[in-house]
Amino acid sequence: MKKFLTMLLLIITCPVVTPGIEDVQKVKKVYLNEAVEAALENNIDLQAAQIEVDIAKNNIKSANRLQNPSVDAFYFLGAAGRSEPKQIGVSENIEILKRSARKNLATSNLALVEKNVGYTRFDLKMDVREAYINLVAQKSILDTLEQQKELQEELLEIANNRSKSNEVPEIDVLQAEIALNQLITQVNTAKVNVNTALANFNKIINDPNKIIYDSKDKLFSEENNFQEMQTPPPTYKFPEFSLIIEKALENRYDVKIAKQEIDIAEKNLTVVSRQRIPDISLSGGYAYQLGKYTDTGNFNNGAYAGASLVNIPLFYNYSPEIQNAALKVQQAELKYKSAQNKAIKDVSAAYERFLTAGENLNYYEEKILKSSEKMIDMSMDSYEHGKSDITALIVMKQAYKSIIVGYTYALSEYYNSWTDFLRETNDEEFELPDAV
Repeated sequence: MKKFLTMLLLIITCPVVTPGIEDVQKVKKVYLNEAVEAALENNIDLQAAQIEVDIAKNNIKSANRLQNPSVDAFYFLGAAGRSEPKQIGVSENIEILKRSARKNLATSNLALVEKNVGYTRFDLKMDVREAYINLVAQKSILDTLEQQKELQEELLEIANNRSKSNEVPEIDVLQAEIALNQLITQVNTAKVNVNTALANFNKIINDPNKIIYDSKDKLFSEENNFQEMQTPPPTYKFPEFSLIIEKALENRYDVKIAKQEIDIAEKNLTVVSRQRIPDISLSGGYAYQLGKYTDTGNFNNGAYAGASLVNIPLFYNYSPEIQNAALKVQQAELKYKSAQNKAIKDVSAAYERFLTAGENLNYYEEKILKSSEKMIDMSMDSYEHGKSDITALIVMKQAYKSIIVGYTYALSEYYNSWTDFLRETNDEEFELPDAV
């Protein structure tokens, strides 16, 4: 019994070690530019895409290969062996004007792969921007609702005090409690939305290391927020669309990719067409004949050499393949024109959306917010001094909450519309004129 109690005491007093505690993920708070850098360095999908560049480089070496030689031996038997020499040598097929065409095609494919990887990198940057902005937006909404919850708690307290002093009916307290409970459910939902946005943010970064990235920016209302969000303020005078589209067509990856596909199709046509050119097969080696099979009785030996044309397009001249390759060129040219046309429409729509988002944001800041803040202060003071009922105040507070949340969404829309504009112009360092 004594031994059992001693063991029990040791178990109770020993520290508990949680297995795998070293595997707990750590949280790393980052600004937008730091989040982009983390994604470019660690994103698994980007790493997988970059491997395609190495594959394409190896394909150039493969396309430029020489044909492997063959070893030939001729040993005649029977009567033929008494009159024909034995031979051993090497033969090699020499391709005519085919290696260079294949190499050019592979080089053009490498350029296409590099453009695709560049597009993937750029798209990743834009995805990180969008996920970061959405995360901060959800945090801002949560902060707004939590502030409204605190104000509603103050209102409930005021209603309780006034009800106890018989200044207002008890129904005011019930209305204040209902409004508070409604805000509590909205706060809980907002917390879930923040966690969802955080998970999506880390999904975009896609870092295999045990790190959870979180935004350092908590609210859209902080100082220098436009600079930290890498977005121009809505006070800038933005250029006309005609000044943008020409630059956009030069930068857009889909247009450059479509143009590169024309080059690939043309080089493929060259490769297919050159199949009609016959190749040369060269052979050479050592030949000998034993003395007992010669007229003189002497051992005879020497070299032999030969050449022949192979793959002569006599029965089949590759016309279907050549016609299909020519049609591929036409198809690529049409896709290039289509990419340009779609690019103009995409950039136009993104630019209009951005300008509209800027107008809405300015309207919120110059007109709506100032008036709504003044309105809610007057309503609170009016109720506290018995000049209005609680129903009117609750209606005012709900309207004010909607305005603040709407302002947050307007900010989010402004930031996201700028990201969308950069995505459509494929220019993350879009230069703006001086601010007005």
